[in-house]
Amino acid sequence: MNKIAIISGVSREMGLGYETAKQLKAIGFNVIITAREIAKANLLANQLGVSAKQLDVTDDNSVSLLVRQIEIEFGKLDVLVNNAGSYFDQAGNPLTTEMQFVKEAFDTNLLGAWRMIKAFYGLLEKSESPRIVNVSSGAGSFGDPVFGLAHHFSKVPVYGITKLALNGLTVKIATQLKDSRIKINSVDPGFTATYPGTEQFGARSVSEGAKGIVWAATLPQEGPTGGFYRDGQKMSW
Repeated sequence: MNKIAIISGVSREMGLGYETAKQLKAIGFNVIITAREIAKANLLANQLGVSAKQLDVTDDNSVSLLVRQIEIEFGKLDVLVNNAGSYFDQAGNPLTTEMQFVKEAFDTNLLGAWRMIKAFYGLLEKSESPRIVNVSSGAGSFGDPVFGLAHHFSKVPVYGITKLALNGLTVKIATQLKDSRIKINSVDPGFTATYPGTEQFGARSVSEGAKGIVWAATLPQEGPTGGFYRDGQKMSW
C-alpha cells in the first residue's frame, strides 16, 4: 500500500496545501486533501488526481469523523500535514484587537493542529515511518531578521503569536514521542507567492515553499524531530 498523507486546509490552487499535495502525489503518496468547504476540496482534488474529505479542524466531531473514515479505508496514517491556518492580521495592534479574533485564530492555527495530532496519533502509530509536519512561519520566531516577532514589517501580532505557540507545541510533542517512530517538526515555507502580486515584493514560488514541507514529511528514520526548519535548515526561534 502507498503511504497515506492527509493535508488540512487545502482550499486554493495557489496555496501551499495544494502544492504540497501535488509534490507528495508525484513521489507516490496516496494524498487526501481536506477543507471546511468540501466543494472546494473536491474541485482541487479532481485537478490533482487525489482524494478529498470535509474537515473543520476547529470541530471535534468533524475531526473524529475523518479519523473513522481513514481507519476504515486505510487502517493507518503515514503523514499528517497541519497546513490549515489563517488570521493574518496585517498591521494589527495587540492592544486594540478583538479578543474573539484572537480566540478564533488560536483555535485554528494552534488548537486545530493539536486536535488533529491527538486524534490521529493512534493511526500514525500503525505506520512504519510516521511524520507530522506543522506548517509554521518565520513570524512565529524571535530570530528571523525580517519576519520575526520584533521585526515583521506588517506586524501580524495575533498570527505571529499563534505560530510561536505552534512551534512550542511541536517541541513538547516531540519530547513526549522521543521513544517512538513518530517524527514531528515545524516548517517555515518562507515568504511565498500564495496570493497574486506578492512576487513583486520578493515572494518566491509556492513550489519552492512547499519543498520544505515535503522534506519534513519524508524524513528518514535518522532524521530530526522537534525542530523548526526552512528549506531543510534549522532555524533559531
